[in-house]
Amino acid sequence: MDETLDEPPTSAVFLDNCHFSQVIFNNVEKFYVPGGDITCYYTLTQHITPRRKDWVGIFRVGWKTTREYYTFMWAPFPGDLSGDSIVQQQIQFRAYYLPKDDEYYQFCYVDEEGVVRGASVPFQFRAETEDDILVVTTQGEVEEIEQQNKDLLKENKELKESCRCLQKQNLGLQEELRLAQEKMKELEGEVCFLQTGNLELRRAQELQAGEMSSAQMNLASVRDQNLKLGKENQELQKGLESLRSSCEKLELEGNFLKEENKRLMEQNGCRERELQQFKEHNQEVSSEKEQLESRLKTTLDRMDQLQAQVLNQEKEMENLVRMDHDKTEQLEHLKEENRQLRITLTEQKEQEEKLEQSVEDLKVTEASMGLHLQHKQHQNHDLTKELEEKNYLFQILQRQKDEIDEKNLRLRQENDELLMRLSESPDYSARVAVPPAQVPTQSPESANLLFGNPYYRSPETSAVNMPSVKKCPLCHEVFSDDIGPRQYEDHVRSHILDCPFCDETFEDKQVYDDHMYCHSLE
Repeated sequence: MDETLDEPPTSAVFLDNCHFSQVIFNNVEKFYVPGGDITCYYTLTQHITPRRKDWVGIFRVGWKTTREYYTFMWAPFPGDLSGDSIVQQQIQFRAYYLPKDDEYYQFCYVDEEGVVRGASVPFQFRAETEDDILVVTTQGEVEEIEQQNKDLLKENKELKESCRCLQKQNLGLQEELRLAQEKMKELEGEVCFLQTGNLELRRAQELQAGEMSSAQMNLASVRDQNLKLGKENQELQKGLESLRSSCEKLELEGNFLKEENKRLMEQNGCRERELQQFKEHNQEVSSEKEQLESRLKTTLDRMDQLQAQVLNQEKEMENLVRMDHDKTEQLEHLKEENRQLRITLTEQKEQEEKLEQSVEDLKVTEASMGLHLQHKQHQNHDLTKELEEKNYLFQILQRQKDEIDEKNLRLRQENDELLMRLSESPDYSARVAVPPAQVPTQSPESANLLFGNPYYRSPETSAVNMPSVKKCPLCHEVFSDDIGPRQYEDHVRSHILDCPFCDETFEDKQVYDDHMYCHSLE
């Protein structure tokens, strides 16, 4: 039925899941003349975010789902849209696609998910006609009707004043709801921050559990506290969920109050519209009331045509009195709902104070945990520094050992060269016949000396009397010179414990065991 071939997005969502107060339709006429284009005016509140696939449809009164539209038009996307602004929009329906019968219809704003966000008051497609009736009445009856009209005007003024009071109360409730929602958002952010802090603390505790065997009892108590914090966080989340549900209920009730206030404001301009907003099923009674108002307007100009309408007006006045009584009862019901809303807000404030107290307790616990972790980090830093110093000392001793080995190797090479020279000299062959016990061994340099070289020692003597320079830097064990460099290195390496999972080395067996326990926890 629309000008475009695309079908609008619809859904089987029922009226209970719709939010009729997010889009407000303005200047909706009671009757639209058939055969002409009509313009629909509506306002986008700050509670709705317009999207490209939103549409405005004409529905017959009594519809159940959004699939029951008669015709529709795509809603124009607003050019300048901010978070808290209210946007006025309009859309035009062509006469060709409009209904041709005289049933009651209404405008509905539907988003791209097929959910109704706003609905207008009912209207009809027919021309307004006035029945030309010749009425004859007396002056007394006219004065009585005028008195009744004055009473009705007075009651209308009282209803206007009560509507203003209700509007002020609703504004106050909306402000309190907004503050409560902002407070809830702040509490949710703090709870999320505390949860991430708790997760980081748990990871840090698990990594340091093996390195701090002496603090196992403290860690156990910290874990218990973390479990308690988790339970408290769960309770806080449950409380937040309950607060969210209560806030949603309050928002729904606030939207309902807005709709009721809107209806009360429209009652000031049109008595029929006011009655239609309170009870849509009383449309026939409201149409009779409109006819009565139109007839009352013509009574001043047609004083001689009112006699036939007196009986009908008396019956209609009784209906109006009854409707006014119902309206008064509804106002009292609204006052009772406002009082219940105030009670709910006070309870919500008390819950927020409890939440703030629990958040402060969590912050104090987190601060104590942070100090404990800083202390453990300082201890780990001291242990790491001590290990680096020992590694540096071991490297120095290793370099000294390598230098001593090189010196010993050079001395042995020099001794071998001297022995080779002695074997080649002619004097050495003559002395070889003498037993070693009778002839002392001399060096080639002391062969020409009379008493020999007093600082020279034979290789055998030096090998026996030379003090050993091989000493373990870790266990201080002294090794003889006949042990090889390979055996000496194996002995030193036996004191150094290498981690099979990472590149760290340890000299203390207890520290190595704690480190391996940390890897087992991973």
